[in-house]
Amino acid sequence: MTSSISVFREPFLVVVSGPSGVGKSTVVDRVLAHAPNFVASVSVTTRPPRGGERDGFEYFYVTREEFERRRDAGDFLEWAEVHGNFYGTPAAFVEDKLAAATGVILEIDIQGGMSVRKRFPGAVLIFLFPPDLETLRARLDGRATDDEAVIRRRLENAKRELTRFDGYDYIVVNDDVERCAEDCLSIIRAEALRRERSAIQ
Repeated sequence: MTSSISVFREPFLVVVSGPSGVGKSTVVDRVLAHAPNFVASVSVTTRPPRGGERDGFEYFYVTREEFERRRDAGDFLEWAEVHGNFYGTPAAFVEDKLAAATGVILEIDIQGGMSVRKRFPGAVLIFLFPPDLETLRARLDGRATDDEAVIRRRLENAKRELTRFDGYDYIVVNDDVERCAEDCLSIIRAEALRRERSAIQ
């Protein structure tokens, strides 16, 4: 008769960042489809919904006044202003999921990622790179949701972001969505096996 050993592993946060248009949402969706013990955190934003987006799914959409009230009340784990709009991660959601032994994936910008790292030193930070700026431009054009001035601003911001990933643990190039998602899954699987995340020390 053989006996089995059950090892409890602490849930953890995964931060996925990268420039606008790099494919963060698509990659995170693919990862979540194969990581049943993880959920995505839904951010709060002041930007208007894009076509087909639903409140409470892609984001919680609020006014600037409501966002500022919640920010000042300390409701956000992290927050930032990006492209003229506010984005924030509800702290209560993240803390409740971790307390229930569920990992959380945050799709946030670099500034937010650094804030999360300060509060949760064990968080895993993944930065997604585009194959090149031409591909990034094509992806932004393909959205058909922004005018030329907005696209130019996003590209300029992307150039800056692509030089500011020093605090991240992993760099993954998104030249193929399925391969990129599998690379991210491999990172998460390996991180879950780290000795310090287990009850055995």
